[in-house]
Amino acid sequence: MVRQGLEHSGKMNIAIDGPAGAGKSTIARLVAKRLGYVYVDTGAMYRAVTWHMLERNIDPENTVEVLQEAQNLVIELIPDEEGQKVLANEVDVTADIRSLAINRIVSRYAQIEGLRVKLAALQRQMALRKGVVMDGRDIGTHVLPDAEVKVFMTATVQERARRRYAEMNASESITLEQLEREIAARDQLDEQREFSPLVCAEDATVLDTTFMPIEEVVESIIAMAQSVQSGRV
Repeated sequence: MVRQGLEHSGKMNIAIDGPAGAGKSTIARLVAKRLGYVYVDTGAMYRAVTWHMLERNIDPENTVEVLQEAQNLVIELIPDEEGQKVLANEVDVTADIRSLAINRIVSRYAQIEGLRVKLAALQRQMALRKGVVMDGRDIGTHVLPDAEVKVFMTATVQERARRRYAEMNASESITLEQLEREIAARDQLDEQREFSPLVCAEDATVLDTTFMPIEEVVESIIAMAQSVQSGRV
């Protein structure tokens, strides 16, 4: 059974958090499409910053230079048939930001407090008019703490690594075991950063997607949204 959008016109914001490889982007994009909402991939914003900094040889430890350069960086998320096109200063970086090189270092840029403050402000602005499905690592706790629906998606490290491995290009030389170690290390960075770490919001619904088909996860979140909507009437 395919459910359409919410029966009533009042829109809400949906926050989807979770660690790397949990399937947040795929699910958020599908939920947004089904509800007629706007999808905002906050992870893509941090990846775009990372790409930009690497292009200019700016190390994540050089926080002053990172923040100065970020002032001149314009990131655009443009709706696309495949989900979302990402532009950094009008350069299409949609494919580039999904590389292994970006995966390995994005968390080091993402832990810079000033950068998170800047991007979180942009993300809140995107959600002001409601009708947004936003995924990331601190959406329900920091960016949109008042989101009407909050979901924390997770899966085992092994399953998350398997999913990422299946998506990678053959040219990216890495074993599944190496990828597992890198994802576990990224989890640790995300969870232990001082500012706005990865945590599950107290009022979020936890979905372990290790054994859940994509459509089942989508249906679960849409059911949550419909439940909130029906409570408003």
